[in-house]
Amino acid sequence: MKLEALSLADVDALVALDAATNIHPWTAPLWRDTLNQQHTVGFRDAGGQLGGAAVFSRVLDEAELLMIAIAPAQQGKGLGRALLDGVLRQLAAEGVREMFLEVRASNQRAQALYQSAGANEIGQRRNYYPCAGGREDAHLYAFYLSAAA
Repeated sequence: MKLEALSLADVDALVALDAATNIHPWTAPLWRDTLNQQHTVGFRDAGGQLGGAAVFSRVLDEAELLMIAIAPAQQGKGLGRALLDGVLRQLAAEGVREMFLEVRASNQRAQALYQSAGANEIGQRRNYYPCAGGREDAHLYAFYLSAAA
């Protein structure tokens, strides 16, 4: 998988990917702001379509994964793990020592991915995410990149 930095030219593809994979997708204006302020990387499928993307922020030697998504047609092929591994390698090469993230309590698939990639659950945030029945908890994870690099 070849990761590439995404740009404003990718806004429509990011909006579509997010809408297909997220129950609360970001709007096009939010994606434009994100592309201007955060690190956004992705990969393309054989047809040149956006197959997956990840957004992360950095402050000194820490990072936070804000979003990771794989196009539904590409899921189940190990691409989520490959994308995550690529982000972790990139951050480690840039001197980042820890990456944090939150994930919905109901998102067992993502939690399994993070745990299999070496993340440690470090806490929870009660009633963090909106959901159909009100709110749900977030599980907090940390990757220690010195050990993962």
